[in-house]
Amino acid sequence: MSRPIILAAAILASGLAAGACAPLRSHQGYVVDVDLVNSVQPGVDTRASVQQVLGKPTVSGQFGTGDWYYIARDSRNYGFQSPKAKSQIALQISFDQAGTVTAIRRTGIDQVASIDPYGKTTPTLGRQRGFFEDLFGNIGTVGAAGGGPGGAGGAGGGRTGP
Repeated sequence: MSRPIILAAAILASGLAAGACAPLRSHQGYVVDVDLVNSVQPGVDTRASVQQVLGKPTVSGQFGTGDWYYIARDSRNYGFQSPKAKSQIALQISFDQAGTVTAIRRTGIDQVASIDPYGKTTPTLGRQRGFFEDLFGNIGTVGAAGGGPGGAGGAGGGRTGP
């Protein structure tokens, strides 16, 4: 009787382990409709018509260019790993001063930057201090430049005499 229970538990455990290896897929950002994107024409459409056809942009340019960006990303990960981008579409729509579309550019996954953090600390320039130097390093430096407590010459509150 115990042998079938052990077999059932082993099958259940292997099923759970196999299920943990299934990829988790996610979509972030704009849902791209190719027909709608292709309907936007440079020299013909304006900001209002682009917003009516494609909706609000994911990101709007901030440095005087006024470009609109529609960004979509599909990613995948296993278990508790960090998600990895599998595909990305970035649609950049440029406008002139009158608000007419001047250019439409498409980029893909090649524009995704991979950033690897450097351990648990941020590298800095200059002298590296230890724990005790951080803890006791300022002893004796408070008021040393000004001649005493209160800054310049120790005269506090603007009084010049007793």
